[in-house]
Amino acid sequence: MNSQIFPWLLMLIAASVVAEVAGTIALRFADGFARLFPSVAVCLLYGAAIWLMSLAVRHLEVGLTYAVWAGSGTALTALVGMLYFNESADAVRLLGFAFIVMGVVTLNVSAR
Repeated sequence: MNSQIFPWLLMLIAASVVAEVAGTIALRFADGFARLFPSVAVCLLYGAAIWLMSLAVRHLEVGLTYAVWAGSGTALTALVGMLYFNESADAVRLLGFAFIVMGVVTLNVSAR
């Protein structure tokens, strides 16, 4: 892979994760798709997340890219929930964060 492309791919993955997390947060406010603006935001943000990921997987391994995207999206969504929606931050959830990080690191190491 061209070394000039890699930073752009990382940015695409990061933007995709942010769009996916924002879409998930908007989903909370969509009230079962009964509220128009949050519902439109969900569709647009999830669409953007998938489109950005489709650009990234043109140049990166699908399994590794998806693992990084899903793991970081899950962790970031849980963190937003704890910080802004007063969801619990118990030891089990924190252990889950550690497992997500270890899994992504393991996949990155084994892919080389």
